[in-house]
Amino acid sequence: MHNITTQQLDFDKISEIIFKKEKITLSEEVKINIITCREYLDKKMASQKEPIYGINTGFGSLCDVVIPDSDLEKLQQNIVMSHACGIGDEVPPEIVKLMLLLKIQALSYGKSGVQLQTVERLVDFFNNDILPVVYQQGSLGASGDLAPLAHLSLPLLGKGEVYYEGKKQSAEEILKQLNLKPITLKSKEGLALLNGTQFMSAYGVWCLLQTKRISTSADVISAISLEAFDGRIEPFKAHIHSIRPHKGQMSTAANMRKLLEGSELIKRKKEHVQDPYSFRCIPQVHGASKDVIDYATNVFLIEINSVTDNPTVFPDEDEIISGGNFHGQPLALALDFLAIALAELGSISERRTYQLIAGLRGLPPFLVAKPGLNSGFMIPQYTAASIASQNKQLCSPASVDSIVSSNGQEDHVSMGSNAATKCFKVVENLYRILAIELMNASQALEFRRPAKSSPILEYVIAEYRKTVPFVDADKVMYPEIEKSVAFLKSSTSII
Repeated sequence: MHNITTQQLDFDKISEIIFKKEKITLSEEVKINIITCREYLDKKMASQKEPIYGINTGFGSLCDVVIPDSDLEKLQQNIVMSHACGIGDEVPPEIVKLMLLLKIQALSYGKSGVQLQTVERLVDFFNNDILPVVYQQGSLGASGDLAPLAHLSLPLLGKGEVYYEGKKQSAEEILKQLNLKPITLKSKEGLALLNGTQFMSAYGVWCLLQTKRISTSADVISAISLEAFDGRIEPFKAHIHSIRPHKGQMSTAANMRKLLEGSELIKRKKEHVQDPYSFRCIPQVHGASKDVIDYATNVFLIEINSVTDNPTVFPDEDEIISGGNFHGQPLALALDFLAIALAELGSISERRTYQLIAGLRGLPPFLVAKPGLNSGFMIPQYTAASIASQNKQLCSPASVDSIVSSNGQEDHVSMGSNAATKCFKVVENLYRILAIELMNASQALEFRRPAKSSPILEYVIAEYRKTVPFVDADKVMYPEIEKSVAFLKSSTSII
């Protein structure tokens, strides 16, 4: 059980909560903060004569339209319904669950003016795996993720659809089944639920949770490729990196030295003077991507521990401020940068695959004993090249785009939601590219026998061979690629 507090939520804790399926609860401190803020807002509204954006006014360019007190609850219900305009593919369930967690965390600081029962209902959804149906398209990444968060919030009202016990069902029916009454939203609550960056944040957090496995896998697989290609150790020696001490570069070189320690292959005399860049520059390329991952991690660590709805309620200062914390620009830039960094791991991986099948350094063309009769590993490289190219297309930055909306009131938007869904696709593609390199590297290494690689790499290969065998002659290859992807995503032998 994870207790939601005002302390920072970090990536290790998120990983535990999501992957170990922990339940969550609100601490007493959080409950008091939420109640205090709501009580302050109610008292303020009882005496307030001036309009306050989103609380007793319309939204966006309708901010000058004052809403009578008798219609304030209807106003909040209307915003949730009218903004549920998402379309396209459904958001994966693991991302929706992250959205719930991050929305609960953001509301827990007591700056949003929501009712305690509203947050507790979100907790009920999270703990019981009642996952709202949310769509990928519709957010501009400014004013928050309005459309996706509207779909996340509809089930609070007994509207929309949810996944429960593996089935898509109406939220109304599930609430009845669980004896839960729909929430009647009070002033400000609809806006608090819809304003925020939890769609972008959830995608970014998911991508970053994958990067530890991906980054480690890229190093391990590249080390196997280096061994199979009969590569040299010199480019990984510590002193060459000490004179250009980028953190990621030094870390990658050290990791490669550790992975290759005890290898017979790396120690043997080489006939070639140097290796192609895709091998020689592994520390520089992988390392630069590691540094970007660190940058993006810091951006998202701040974001998931922030209040990002609008307006923001400050009971202690006796202020309600309409600001711009919902704007996704920090996330959009970080997501674009992260996608580029991850795509580069795929780009250099595909080049190593290409070198391995080229019939160089004593390896047979396309890594089969009878090339010609057998095409061997010719076409998996095509597949990797196609995916690497798609990643390059996905890396066209979303954050440089902006489209004016809401009659000019929202005249600069981040497009961070598009950056988020693109980055997600890059991550999935990267697993596939690395899986194809692993297939080729493991195949190529068999042609170096009886010489052995390092104990670490031989262990990884032995584990992999339990899933994907050596290829003697042509066979249907796509199941082997799928098995290789599954191995990378689930194996404990790599990380």
